[in-house]
Amino acid sequence: MVTDVKVDGEIRLDQFLKWSRVASTGSQSKMMIASDMVRVNGIPERHRTRKLKHGDLVEVKNMGSFRVISL
Repeated sequence: MVTDVKVDGEIRLDQFLKWSRVASTGSQSKMMIASDMVRVNGIPERHRTRKLKHGDLVEVKNMGSFRVISL
């Protein structure tokens, strides 16, 4: 199941993890990314500053899948 998360324009990956409530803090989102728990559009992503745009799919190991929806 994919959860749609509405954002205003583009958003950084680390901010998106907090915005979607996958991570409760910035350091937790940073740790998740560094631990290879995050994929963007099926590709492992290790850059926390990766810009996400409308339609990107973020998958977090053991947490689920989240689609970026721009307002």
